[in-house]
Parts: sequence; structure tokens; C-alpha cells
Amino acid sequence: MKSLAWLLLILLAAAPVAAAVHTETVEYKQDSAVLEGYLAYDEAAAGRRPGVLVVHEWKGITAYEKKRAEQLAALGYVAFVADVYGKGVRPATNEEAGKVSGMYRSNRGLLRSRALAGLDVLKGFGRTDPGRVAAIGYCFGGTTVLELARSGAGLSGVVTFHGVLDTPNPGDAKNIKGRVLVLAGADDPFVPEAQRVAFQDEMEKAGVDWQMVLYGGAVHSFTNPASGNNPSTGAAYNEKADKRSWEAMRLFFNEIFR
Repeated sequence: MKSLAWLLLILLAAAPVAAAVHTETVEYKQDSAVLEGYLAYDEAAAGRRPGVLVVHEWKGITAYEKKRAEQLAALGYVAFVADVYGKGVRPATNEEAGKVSGMYRSNRGLLRSRALAGLDVLKGFGRTDPGRVAAIGYCFGGTTVLELARSGAGLSGVVTFHGVLDTPNPGDAKNIKGRVLVLAGADDPFVPEAQRVAFQDEMEKAGVDWQMVLYGGAVHSFTNPASGNNPSTGAAYNEKADKRSWEAMRLFFNEIFR
């Protein structure tokens, strides 16, 4: 009986401890615009931790981006979901989302400024190691983090999940300081082969350390279950691509933050 008790204690000691993820809404500004982001971190983690900026899809911050931030916090990172659109601006339909996201796609300077404001919040948080920060983005957010990198922001790396890769300023790739990981659906109609080739050429000319992974059978928005399951629409969830891309991001972070 005594040996059984000791065995139980050993097993309990060896069991992984669940992360005590703390979350909170953070209000901040970019010039006069009021923004509202979402912060997540493991309260039990000691010392400063690498930070990850998360940029939302075209409908603004939703439960999806918050879940991703919480997953990152459980991995030991300080995660902050940046608000590009502004407090209370949360498009309810695809038509509204197209109009709002289009405003920023056509004004890359403002897009970069909104992303940089979120990055400043993350770097200024006391638990973040400002020298080890990355940015990830989904769809619209993927485009955003690439623009943030092209602006010369101090990032160890960026990861774009099914984000559009084109830019009106390809020469700005020379400003990229960190490494770049592109995770795209091979059948994504919004990121066709010609766009991928142009992006690769942009990266090569600028001497950027970049990678691109294509997932067969995946279309746009393949990481989000809310995208549905009909690839013929051009956007659909793909469980395999979702899991594989998340793992690719984890390996990338292990590399840039080691």
C-alpha cells in the first residue's frame, strides 16, 4: 500500500501542469483611433516570454482569433490580438467585411500603422521579451503581418496563414528584418500560382530568409471551421491543413526563438 502511494505521488509529479491562461481586453490607440485588442498569457510562466502578435481575418476580432491567442499562451507565449479596424468595428456580413478590409488594403500605410500600434502594445507589456517577437495573421491578417514586416518592424519572424501575398510596394521587402513563413492552400483562388511566384521573386531579390508550404486540396481560410466545408466556394475548412500548418508554425517558432 505504501509503495502504491509513492507511485501515485511520482505520477502526479510527472503529469503536465495545465497552463493558467489569463485573458483580458486591452484598449489602446493609433493616433486618435481607439482600438480594442485581446491579450493572453500563462500566469504561471516565469520571466519574460517571447511574444506573438495575432492579426484577425476580414471580419475583425472574433472568438476564432481569441482562441488562437489562448492556444499560443498555453504554449508559453505572450499573445496579443491586434485590432486593425477599431473598437466596435466588427463587420457582420461578407459584404461589410469586404468594404472595411478593402479600405486598408488600398491604404497600406494605414494598415501598417494599425499593425505597428498593436506590436507596440505587445512589446511594451511587462511579461514580453521585446527582443523575441513574431507576428502571425489569418487571411486579411496574413496580408497585414507581411506589410508589417515590409515596414521594417522589429520582428524575429512572421507567419501568414492563407493570406494574400501581393503588395503595391514589393521593393519594401528589403526592410524585412526577420524570417518569413507562408502557409497557403495549393488551390486557394485568392492566392493563385502567379501571385505566389511574384512573392517568391520579391523575397529572393530582397535576400529574405523565407519558406512557403502549400497544402494540397486546401483553399482559402482553411484553418477556420467557420469557413464551412465546401471547397467549391473558394473558402473552406481543411482539418489536415489546419493541423499541419499549426505544427509548421510551432517548428518555425522553435527555430527563431531558440
